Amino acid sequence: MAINLEIPEITRYAERFTTPESPLLQRINRDTHADVKMPRMLSGHLQGRFLAMISTMIRPTSILEIGTYTGYSALCLAEGLDPKGKLITIDINDELETRVRGYFSQSEKAHQLDYRIGDAREILPALPGPFDLVFIDADKENYSLYFDLVIDKVPSGGFLLADNVLWSGKVLETRPDKDTRAIQQFNEKVIADARVQAMLLPLRDGILLMRKN
Repeated sequence: MAINLEIPEITRYAERFTTPESPLLQRINRDTHADVKMPRMLSGHLQGRFLAMISTMIRPTSILEIGTYTGYSALCLAEGLDPKGKLITIDINDELETRVRGYFSQSEKAHQLDYRIGDAREILPALPGPFDLVFIDADKENYSLYFDLVIDKVPSGGFLLADNVLWSGKVLETRPDKDTRAIQQFNEKVIADARVQAMLLPLRDGILLMRKN
């Protein structure tokens, strides 16, 4: 069972009353849909402005993103960075590296962006933290592992976000496939964890917002 969580007319209406994308983000959005496989992985206008808003509210000095794709969400998150802060973003796909580095070089936040290619399961244990804001948007099978690897690096009052936690509505299935079950288990894991407060937002494909106690 797959449920359309985005009613086109409602999405367009919401975007109409949401601050527009910057010219750079508009270009990444357009280029990704024209040239890159699986463009739905892009955060896009509405979700991107949400990420930017959360980051701007928090004013983090350190951000960690797991899953860069074409760099759109990283640039949105970077909008709220403290002037002396840094964002580390990790992706295993080196095929997009040249494209992403090109986009990042055009951002006024370029000097604050640390883009790393590799397996997050290997990179995360060596990152010292702390991270005021973490965004998980990578392979669904490892969401629970990523949470375990970063939760102790988030200070009290810090925030975590996880994307695609509704998984096109498939989280309601009673006989889920592997990725769907991984998301279901992750959601169940988080809500049972006394270290965080959680709220699942039905924005786009679902964002789980967590605050470390």
